[in-house]
Amino acid sequence: MDTPAGQDGTLAASRGSDKRPAGTVVALVGLGANLPGPAGPPRAQIEAALAALGARGIAVVARSRFWRSAAWPDPSDPQFVNAVARVETALDARALMAALHDVEAALGRRRGVPNAPRTIDLDLLDHGGTVRDGSDGGPVLPHPRIAGRAFVLLPLAEVAPGWRDPRDGRPVAELLAALPSGAVAEPLDGAGE
Repeated sequence: MDTPAGQDGTLAASRGSDKRPAGTVVALVGLGANLPGPAGPPRAQIEAALAALGARGIAVVARSRFWRSAAWPDPSDPQFVNAVARVETALDARALMAALHDVEAALGRRRGVPNAPRTIDLDLLDHGGTVRDGSDGGPVLPHPRIAGRAFVLLPLAEVAPGWRDPRDGRPVAELLAALPSGAVAEPLDGAGE
């Protein structure tokens, strides 16, 4: 079930005064990798994923720096490289999620054990401020675990500093301040726009 979030849950930094083509929506995509894949090491995998989205007509309008975070649940696994992209698309949430899964498959993602190391992970974090419960088989939006993840919130704040959680209206700055002490991510040297 899709429910518009209203003005408190919109991508405030990205809506209203922008010049998006008619029929497009702003979405936020989380990207992560901790294994090499067909494009190379994790950073290259993320860059290849962004290029693949663009090739599918999904405009990447902003990308955060790269961030490093420990693997979970096994911190002895390789560390993750993470980023968040702000994209514009005419795809609805279900079609965008399918496109993300197609890109993952092309970059060597094999689904199996949950939270296992992976060559690429693309998460649909937000789709135009819509709240979805997933009861129709589509994605749950916003991403259900967004609020407790430093490796998502820190890069998200770089590309959408005015973002508010569409469920309760809390701004990203408040979500960051509420992170538990163990939720850590560090910017990687040499990362850029």
